[in-house]
Parts: sequence; C-alpha cells; structure tokens
Amino acid sequence: MNLEHLQAFYQTVKCNSISKAAESLHLTQPGLSMQLKNLEKEFGAKLLTRSNKGVELTEEGKVVFNYADTILSIKGNIERDLKNLQEDTPKLMIASCKSVGEYAVPCSIYTFKKLHKEVDIDMKVINSTEVVQKLQDHTINIGIIQDDPMADDISIKKIISDELILVGKSDICKKAISIEELKKLPLILREKTSNARHLIETALKEKGVSIKDLNVIYDLNSPEAIKSSISAGNGFSFLPRLILQKELKQGLLHSIDVEGIKINFDYNIAFRKKYTLTKYEQKFVDFIISSKRGFC
Repeated sequence: MNLEHLQAFYQTVKCNSISKAAESLHLTQPGLSMQLKNLEKEFGAKLLTRSNKGVELTEEGKVVFNYADTILSIKGNIERDLKNLQEDTPKLMIASCKSVGEYAVPCSIYTFKKLHKEVDIDMKVINSTEVVQKLQDHTINIGIIQDDPMADDISIKKIISDELILVGKSDICKKAISIEELKKLPLILREKTSNARHLIETALKEKGVSIKDLNVIYDLNSPEAIKSSISAGNGFSFLPRLILQKELKQGLLHSIDVEGIKINFDYNIAFRKKYTLTKYEQKFVDFIISSKRGFC
C-alpha cells in the first residue's frame, strides 16, 4: 500500500475539498487527483464522489477512511519513537489558540521547562480551528483550544472555564446595554475562522441576531491587537475574561453586560484519539490540567 496516496485520500476527506487538500499537501490538483485514482485502482473500488458540497465517501471509502485514520496514527507513532531514539533531546510539538497562547501558555511552558530542562518545546500560536487541523494533519501532537471541536478523532480534557465579555475603554462605557444598543457599537471582532467568532455568532443567533446586524468596523486575528485597539478608544469587542484581568483590575477597560447574552466556554487540551502520548507529552498534559497549576 502506498502511504502517500493513503495520506492524500485522508486529507481530502478531512478538508472536504480537493483544492484545499492539494494546497495543504503542497500538491497540484491534477497531482492529487492522480494519487486518489491510483489508490482507487489499488483497492479496486471507488472511494470518493464529488458533489457541490465537496467530496463524499462511498461505502467502500468509509471503510478505507477508518483504516487510514488508524494506519496514519500508527505511522506517526513509529516516526516519533524512531526520532526520539535518534535524538538525545525529547521534544514537544504544541499549538495553542491565540487567546491563551499569547497570554498564559508561555508562562506555563516556562514553568514546565524549569521542571524538565531536558525537554525541547516548540509551540505555535494559531486559532483553535487551525490547531485542530494541525492535530488531524499529524503536524502537532498536543493542542490547546477554546471549546469542544466536536471532532470524532480528537480527545479533549478541560483545563479551565472562561467567558467572552464585551469590553470597551472605561471612560466611554455603560455598565449594561440592550441588544439593540449592541448593534450600534463600533465592534472589532476576531477573524471569521476563529472559534471566538463562532461562539459569538452562536450566542447572537439564539437571540435572533446575525453578525451582519452588527456594526463591525474591522476584524483582527490577534486578541492582544484587539485589546490594544480598544484601549486606544477605537471600538469595543468580545474578549476572554482570562486575558483581561489586569486591564479590568486597573480600570483601563470596562466590562459591559449585554441583555440576554452570556458566552461561556472551556479551554481544553486536545490530542488525537489514536495517538499514544510520549512520557513527556503526558507529563505536560497532566501539568496543564492540574488544578494547582494550569495557566500562570
């Protein structure tokens, strides 16, 4: 069996798009299509059908996909263990959502590193959607995300609970507003692919409000950049309470209750279900979810 072709098939299904899968695999679309045809030829069965919704698995494709998930996870475990044998330094490959990746996780990694000086840690800071994608692509082994990704191949463990709150510069804020007043505020939101954006959209939808009903002046892909913009009096935003503790305590920013809107979520540590964590990866997971430690 050609594992490269199997990986191409697996990634196509996960992306639900040949063009997106080709881009993530750094292949041309004709090159990816050829690999898929070769895999179908090898198995003697049609595995995928294209539709206006993307790609759909045939019954034979569902069987191959389930095995592909297991086979590629085993392959990743083998490569990891062989690499660890060849290297003196154990490594952790981690990605974190931006909310805590820019704020709390670096402090936690610093503390963990002091306890385990022999570990080499590589952390990427991206949004939660991208963290899950990297886990599924086998690019990383541990992720820190907002909320539950509801992915069949991903396991999560709760780290801490948080909430998204509306904040603005303290000298121009009311303590509470209605949804109608919210629609008129100049808002700065996270990028459309972020989980924070999804949480806001879901909460508003329950009240019959769409993002399109709001006065969104621009999007930013960094919570810290949004916080800076708000501090400068450029607008308002929904941000995690966890990253606002200092500003709220010092009175630099002010939280605003929005009538009927409450956006609670959990930060979770995530990993692939069929992946076996190394000794140090398990130590890091245990360290992060420890009630006595967690985020700094």
